[in-house]
Amino acid sequence: MIKQVVVFVTFASVGTATQASAQTLNDVLTFLLTNRTVATDDFVRDQQAARAASDAVSGLLLVDLNTLPISTSSGGFTYRFDPTLGVNVRSSDSFDPFFTKRALTPGAEQVTFGLSYQQSVFRTIDGRDLRDGSLISTGSRLSGQSDLFDVESLTMRLQVNTATLVANGGITDRLEAGAALPLVRITLDGQRTDTYRGRQSLQATASSVTSGPGDLLVHAKYELLREPTRGVAVGLEARLPTGDAKNLLGTGKKSGGPLVIASMGDERASIHGNLGFAAGGLSNSLDYSTAGIFAASSRLTLIGELIGHRLGSVGRLTETVAPNPTLVDVQTVRLTSTNQAISRVVAVAGLRWNFRSTWLVSANVVHPLTSGGLNDPWIPTVTLDHSFGQ
Repeated sequence: MIKQVVVFVTFASVGTATQASAQTLNDVLTFLLTNRTVATDDFVRDQQAARAASDAVSGLLLVDLNTLPISTSSGGFTYRFDPTLGVNVRSSDSFDPFFTKRALTPGAEQVTFGLSYQQSVFRTIDGRDLRDGSLISTGSRLSGQSDLFDVESLTMRLQVNTATLVANGGITDRLEAGAALPLVRITLDGQRTDTYRGRQSLQATASSVTSGPGDLLVHAKYELLREPTRGVAVGLEARLPTGDAKNLLGTGKKSGGPLVIASMGDERASIHGNLGFAAGGLSNSLDYSTAGIFAASSRLTLIGELIGHRLGSVGRLTETVAPNPTLVDVQTVRLTSTNQAISRVVAVAGLRWNFRSTWLVSANVVHPLTSGGLNDPWIPTVTLDHSFGQ
């Protein structure tokens, strides 16, 4: 069940203050990005820019929630029936990568349940710092000068905590299917400050906490080629709109597409590559990843990955400059957005440890290599998997 969003909004201007509650997270972002005090004398353009910027921030948050890697693998306990022994035995000493899929399937009737926890504390958006006051919403400057004599700036503390429930099962020795449901909590604290010729005044503050299920991810994989040193599989992934779109917990749209998986190496060291396409959602996207894994022992696997997404068209923040309609030689700078493609690439490093029987604990850190969208320099993830069937 979706937990109700709790919002506290304060508007501070000429000595007045109001509070509001039970608004959506999208409403809070719109409130923070609405121009209030800079004398632009163009209300319509102010509102259009504010709405475009708000939509872009909301969209980039959804992009992050839908492109930040979610582990849907079985963890890596893979079994095959050995006719000489008459029992199922482990078919690989290594475990799965975190987010990149390998061609090898877990084996018939092998079922795994997992729980992962991930925390993102965003520091930048489209390369702009969210915390140091340099994110300008609107401002005025004299023509031919770069310094703003009247400027409203934004600061935001935006944190996303995600606990993901994962289930995965081998239907046959070559076919597996699974699902992942993220449970998301988003915390936002923001304020808008006006600085006029060096004198600062607080214009607005807002806080919001919302939580609930995100969009459900379902997937299936079939192993086409299985050889001692290589394998090829095809897959299908789909996201279902189970998250509350108004509170930015989900996109409100279905998406999905095919996936091709290739693996090469032996039981101890191997490399894996994925290439997929997804239609729908916020934008059509091309998804690709590669992973290298090394089994330090039958219980410990070291993993490194590169994961990339290219979305066809999303809102990106930009600034526009226009002459003030009433003030001579004064230009107005507004934060707005434009639709364009965005590429996101992250690096992942970590390990999987089989600490007991069929229990597996995993830990990794995600580091962005591109500046587009919302970014946290280091995103840690911890996962616990338990496998049944053997």
